Amino acid sequence: MSKKKLLLLGGGHAEIPLIQAAQELGYYVITTGNAREGLGHPYADKNVFADFSDKDAMLALAREEGVSAVCSGCNDFALLSTVYVCEKLGLPGHDSFETSLQIHHKDKYRALAERLGVPTPRSRRVPVGGSIDEACGELTFPLIIKPVDLTGGKGIHRVNNVTEAREAYADAVSRTREDHIVVEEFVTGSNHGFSAFLIDGRVAFYFADNEQYYLNKYMVSGANTPSSTSARGLNLLVEYSERIAADLHLVDGILHIQYIERDDGIPVIIEICRRPPGDLYIKFVKYATGVDYPKMIIAAECGLDPIPQNGVQGDASIVIPGLTGDLAFPYASKPFLRHCIMADRAGVVAGVDFAPEIQKNLVEKFLWYKEGDVVSDPFYYKAGIVFLRFESVEEMTEKTARMTELIKVRFANVK
Repeated sequence: MSKKKLLLLGGGHAEIPLIQAAQELGYYVITTGNAREGLGHPYADKNVFADFSDKDAMLALAREEGVSAVCSGCNDFALLSTVYVCEKLGLPGHDSFETSLQIHHKDKYRALAERLGVPTPRSRRVPVGGSIDEACGELTFPLIIKPVDLTGGKGIHRVNNVTEAREAYADAVSRTREDHIVVEEFVTGSNHGFSAFLIDGRVAFYFADNEQYYLNKYMVSGANTPSSTSARGLNLLVEYSERIAADLHLVDGILHIQYIERDDGIPVIIEICRRPPGDLYIKFVKYATGVDYPKMIIAAECGLDPIPQNGVQGDASIVIPGLTGDLAFPYASKPFLRHCIMADRAGVVAGVDFAPEIQKNLVEKFLWYKEGDVVSDPFYYKAGIVFLRFESVEEMTEKTARMTELIKVRFANVK
């Protein structure tokens, strides 16, 4: 008997847990994308290299392969193509294309959040060719200027005056595929992630973290747990998530949020999506909690029933469908960190050094650098990802602050 086929839009390292989860659920997995060197492609049963941001090309591919499910990789363009294909083919597990735009385009989400009373930065939508000066005059500096359709810190700038805003606007416009960008007020506080799993519009599971940044102040380089966010803040995030889910009639599955916790304890949502975060985040959740998050996500995107999770541990909460009618309840765990190994400068890579004192904390090393790699842009270069477990929050906090020294890219001495 032949296996059912699943098309996964993506094939990088971030998609590996999704590929493996789908195969464990019995699917024949086809990956796609333009990046032939993607580390996830060898894990799949078949690769068809194509541009996953091309919605109609993905629709044609899904029809040609006769797939019974389409799942998104860790990219907003992949998500939007996924929901488009599923809507056209009548496949389950996803919101409508229009609903997905409300979540994934930053200006549309800001408008949604304001309408629902969900804390979000004050913002303005500026069309390509429009007046950035006018938008700046309606907001309070410092401001953030960014494309509405990109992630990973691409095209994002903090500006302190109109002159800087004009330069940032030009860069954001040059990068976006849309006909507008967004300008928003800068929010101060601590940075965090909140990953929720919705069942029937309720938060059945959530996981919270503390984010770290390195050279690129708009791209997460690491995350550790338990989160320093207060119980009140987490409860508010659950409330905001369910408010959004109810208004948009969201289907079961992941709802991932990035937020800033202000000094007054209020979480302000700055980004939101319905696809897995990148850099093996869902594996981080699995390590820290014992919850098979990748399999839960794939099951939801395939329209399958929720997978019961038992023996949960972590900075998380869960409801097991059919076993309790209460909202999520917490469990304790040893602290964990997911850390992206990044360079501190340009140069030729000779290796990665691990300090002796960090060896005992290592749970897994997933390294993909090659000796001789040329780092031309240290803002985006990654040598690999490691997962670390600690004996206490204090140890985690202290070593996280020094992680870029404890695990460091070593450069060759090039004459």
